[in-house]
Amino acid sequence: MSDAVELIRQILGVHSLDPDLALTVLETALEREVDPLHYCATVLGISDAALMERAAGWLGLAFYPKVPSHLEGQLAPLHLEALRDVRLVRLKVLDRDVAFCAPDFLGLLRLKSALGRHPELARCLCLVPERSLRSYLVRGAGGALIDSARQNLTRRWPRAAAQLELTRGARSAFVLAIAVLVGLILMAPYVSQLWLLPFAVLLLVVPALVRIAALAVPAADPPPASARGDDADLPVYSVLIPLRDEAAMVPQLAKAMLALNYPADKLDVIFVVEASSGTTVQAVQAQLGYPQFSLVVVPDALPRTKPKALDFALPLCRGEFVVIFDAEDTPHPDQLWRAAQRFRDAPQLQCVQARLLIDNGSENWLTALFAGEYAGLFTVLLPALARWGLPMPLGGTSNHFRISTLRRMGGWDAFNVTEDADLGMRLARLHHAVETIDVHTSEEAPTQLGTWMAQRSRWMKGWMQTFIVHNRSPRLLLLHAGFGRMLAFEIMILSMILAPILHVGFIATLSARWVLGVAPWAHGWDLWSLLYLAIFLLGYGSAVATTWAGLQRSGRRELLLVQLLLPFYWLLTAAATLRALHELTNRPFYWSKTRHRPVARGYTRPVRPARGAWHLFAGR
Repeated sequence: MSDAVELIRQILGVHSLDPDLALTVLETALEREVDPLHYCATVLGISDAALMERAAGWLGLAFYPKVPSHLEGQLAPLHLEALRDVRLVRLKVLDRDVAFCAPDFLGLLRLKSALGRHPELARCLCLVPERSLRSYLVRGAGGALIDSARQNLTRRWPRAAAQLELTRGARSAFVLAIAVLVGLILMAPYVSQLWLLPFAVLLLVVPALVRIAALAVPAADPPPASARGDDADLPVYSVLIPLRDEAAMVPQLAKAMLALNYPADKLDVIFVVEASSGTTVQAVQAQLGYPQFSLVVVPDALPRTKPKALDFALPLCRGEFVVIFDAEDTPHPDQLWRAAQRFRDAPQLQCVQARLLIDNGSENWLTALFAGEYAGLFTVLLPALARWGLPMPLGGTSNHFRISTLRRMGGWDAFNVTEDADLGMRLARLHHAVETIDVHTSEEAPTQLGTWMAQRSRWMKGWMQTFIVHNRSPRLLLLHAGFGRMLAFEIMILSMILAPILHVGFIATLSARWVLGVAPWAHGWDLWSLLYLAIFLLGYGSAVATTWAGLQRSGRRELLLVQLLLPFYWLLTAAATLRALHELTNRPFYWSKTRHRPVARGYTRPVRPARGAWHLFAGR
């Protein structure tokens, strides 16, 4: 009997197992291109600790459930992205150097051969579970990982990093420019009409026309998709879930991850939790009985932002692709394999954005307006921008990347509080193809005004950061993105920032003139007043039309009438924008945390047995 089959029998803990059945397990794992140890853990349900303890018994080596933290040793990783492949750490136990290691299957076979030639090696080797070794390595490399999370983008792309470009002078100049521009546009109907008209057209009319043009893009015209095929051909997929003070959400998240219609042995689900969130760390630890789940604890360090946490965990991802999910997310079970399929069918594609669907839109007027906004954005506007090849402000969640591309780009900007908008622009600057897929992720909209205001202020501040950073070097922006993408970026982001304030300004100006008896309709309408009123109505009408179309496509017709409250919603957005301008000046990198609550959602994972091995130990 070969060592490989003998090791499988030992790991399975079934010494009387027919060697042919053990061979079937081995062949199935190799056919699926996964390590047989990982296959036995994820598919056959053997714990990480049991696997390595049984392997240690087979080799005649010592086993320890975790790497001792009090021993002297040195861990100085030269290349952080190789950290996920490290299998051994050398520590000093009394007067002896001991290697604590977690070999893979092939490594165990090689170790067996080496021990046969050099039995004395057993005195300085100790096996530990892979998860324990990984936790030790992350703790040991924590300082280097934090430095990389904060500095990686700066090193790779210094002219696109908020840490360097978002100086106090740049922020103050931006706030002053916004104030001047808003004032000039509001005065345009009364002074310098001809000179100021182009600003109003660019910032208000062009975005409205873009929304109208997006309505003409077919609601569903996906590229031809190939069949799912054999699960053995699916790549390893990493899932990053950043959490801070979200202990109550962890059971819901674990359930959603287990419901994914993706083979467990190809899943790499990493819960990324801030060290200051002790209860959340404990909640995740309670879910680590599933071998595809792992926990990465991020040391408490500035900036306390989601992108910093993601950058900390990025070097540890094992997958060919990576997706981000937030605390409140419940992705459709088919989302990962559908994204993997699209990446496979389109080799030029570097990012895929799934649709975000608000599932509590009927709770109150605020959630209804939020649901309408998301419906218009994710079912109308973003698919159109992707089709036209224009910069696309990604959603902060459910965006899928080729991990090699993401690493080459420097990951996320740890200092940008709307990291998705910045990353969308950097993808555009590199001319990387981005698409949307019509597989949704369910989310919950903020139900209280205070929560909504904090979240929207952070979003607005992040868009301001993105606009400032990418415009600090306009020549480079033009060189990278090209004139069309650059112009689209300028108009799109500026209009998102200015439109709510201008909306309030137009209403306030007309109201003041009406109270003073100088309203345009009091003495007959002049051409300029009519023109600017038409601009206002065009902007409002295009927004309502986009929202209604999105709700129709999402099957949420019951929310259509509530969208007539959009002018009031814009008043709230204007207040959030003013708050964002204040925070940009005083607390540019402060992350206002959005609180979430668990909700009942009913996805269950379809059963897709792995060919040849799922049934082997039924009833044991």
